[in-house]
Amino acid sequence: MSPSPRAWALVQGGYDLHVHVAPDLLPRKTDDLTLARRFRELGLKGFLLKSHFVPTGERAAVVRQAVPGVEVLGGLVLNHAVGGLNPLAVEVAARSGARFIWLPTVDAANEAKEVAGLPPGKRPQWAQLQTVFGEAGLLPPPVGLVDASGKLLPKVRAVLQVVARHGLVLATGHLSREEILRVVEAALEEGVRWVVVTHPDYPTQDLPLSDQRLLADWGAYLERCLVPFLTGKVPWERLFQALRETPPEKNFLSTDLGQPLNPPVEEGLALFADRLLEAGFGEAEVRHWAVTVPALLAEGGVR
Repeated sequence: MSPSPRAWALVQGGYDLHVHVAPDLLPRKTDDLTLARRFRELGLKGFLLKSHFVPTGERAAVVRQAVPGVEVLGGLVLNHAVGGLNPLAVEVAARSGARFIWLPTVDAANEAKEVAGLPPGKRPQWAQLQTVFGEAGLLPPPVGLVDASGKLLPKVRAVLQVVARHGLVLATGHLSREEILRVVEAALEEGVRWVVVTHPDYPTQDLPLSDQRLLADWGAYLERCLVPFLTGKVPWERLFQALRETPPEKNFLSTDLGQPLNPPVEEGLALFADRLLEAGFGEAEVRHWAVTVPALLAEGGVR
């Protein structure tokens, strides 16, 4: 399965705002330097390093210097390894060049509940590492964003205020439907300019289209990741319907690639483009989702 020349032409200049590459705590398909060289060779503009465990802002700066001509971005995921909902960690990440701040992923209360109900063979790659941390007594309880009455915790507001002050992108991570709605509303109240709803179609988010339309109307961007559809976790038809029934200007494509058994990371955007063209979407739509919106999120505000 290789991308077509038509797909490669459409994604020229595109950013992939969701990749998992080495060095990492989990096995990965490739490493950041190799990926940067491949992006440069293929005419792709850049990518965003996502780690569930460590900040990547400083690492991104080193890769940019080592491989000129490719924009490599970093971020921070607010899991336990950085103190969870820790506004100081966000401040430090911002001063270290981070562009994206994700709310909890592998340590999100919503994700922990869902993973606990899966058989071992169906659990995500990172779940085994979480089990090791838990058995060593190192893992605090999962991170929720609301109290028993459904009100956002004060430290969430503190995080949002730092994100807003530095003009960063806030992404919703692996939160529940209720948490996503509350935190996006609060982020806009606190002055966060760039808000991304992370893979709203993924089984642990599973946002109905009515919610997706509402969030887009509020100003949030809807991130459509390749991997859940490529691996069969979510039917392709659900993506096609979502792209047709939510505001097109508020959608964008990323891959979430980097797992050893999945396709090469650098081919992800073009493979995604081919699948959408095959489903009847137009070239202008695909380019908008693969190039225009990701560039706005990557470069807007601070670059």
